[in-house]
Amino acid sequence: MAGSDTAAGAARADGSLGSIKGLVATLIDIAHTRLQLLGNEIHEERLRVLQLLLLAVIAGFFFVLAVVLLTLFVIVFFWDSNRLLAIGGFAGFYLAIAAGFVIALRSRAATGSQLFKASLGELRKDRAGLS
Repeated sequence: MAGSDTAAGAARADGSLGSIKGLVATLIDIAHTRLQLLGNEIHEERLRVLQLLLLAVIAGFFFVLAVVLLTLFVIVFFWDSNRLLAIGGFAGFYLAIAAGFVIALRSRAATGSQLFKASLGELRKDRAGLS
């Protein structure tokens, strides 16, 4: 009788230990999957930002070139009659555009980033599932 109690206790201990090991393995797998998702999101965001930066630099270069040539054209066109008015008008116009972009920049900077949105959502699901 004593031998069967010892065997039953050992079986329960092995069963409990096996359950704990299984739970730990599952938690490690979940954490691994979430870290992979996080890494993918970081990589995608980095590529997106680099593409946006490249496009912005190219667009900005050609925009500045066009603005300089247009300004030069108008100043030369009004050289004999109102060159100072043309120069002052363009300066005011460029200042107004710069102010508009500063306002847009502040507005854009105030909005939150969408980085890690999917990872945080999955972690919330995991936490809810474990509760």
